[in-house]
Amino acid sequence: MSWEGWMIFASFWVVFVTTPGPNAVNCIQNGMTFGFGRALWGVAAILTQATVFLILSALGVTALIAASPTGFMVAKYLGAAVLIWLGLRAWYRAKLPPKADKQPSRAIYGRALAIATINPKSVAGYLAAFSQFVQPDVPIWTQMQVILPTALTITALSYCTYTALGAGIGRSALKAVFNVWLRRALALCFIFYGIALGASSTPVRS
Repeated sequence: MSWEGWMIFASFWVVFVTTPGPNAVNCIQNGMTFGFGRALWGVAAILTQATVFLILSALGVTALIAASPTGFMVAKYLGAAVLIWLGLRAWYRAKLPPKADKQPSRAIYGRALAIATINPKSVAGYLAAFSQFVQPDVPIWTQMQVILPTALTITALSYCTYTALGAGIGRSALKAVFNVWLRRALALCFIFYGIALGASSTPVRS
């Protein structure tokens, strides 16, 4: 990948992972509830999903998923239902005191991994990256030596920032009315993303 190509890809990836979506909302919620340190399990889950999706994209699997209308529709509606359920659950729990000490790290990781995997932005974003930025005349695994660390570094920085934002909000607004309404606003974001996912169209190669 040329220097110019890398700059374009890096710029695209910054926009891709910093645009607020279900992952960002979940990171903010985790930071508010568990504090920065424990909430990093959620960031680790997002990085796991990103690594797997990048490798699958290189193998052409995400293109196959997007090319199967039936498979995409099933995954889309299941993902929409999960996001809406998470939103309703978060709304109900908004007035309950956070129970960070009773939430195992594997649960934080598993929830974040599920949200990252069903995120409709994922398939579309990885398809865009591998249809627009990969050079067809260069071996894909040679390019992956640049793409993978670049994407993962930018992803980590972005979601660590969202997590730190949530941790800061949680410390300043703990037990306050503002905290309840903010948590409900984040819950509504999950419901909105679920509805948007259910109404989205199948991503296709451009």
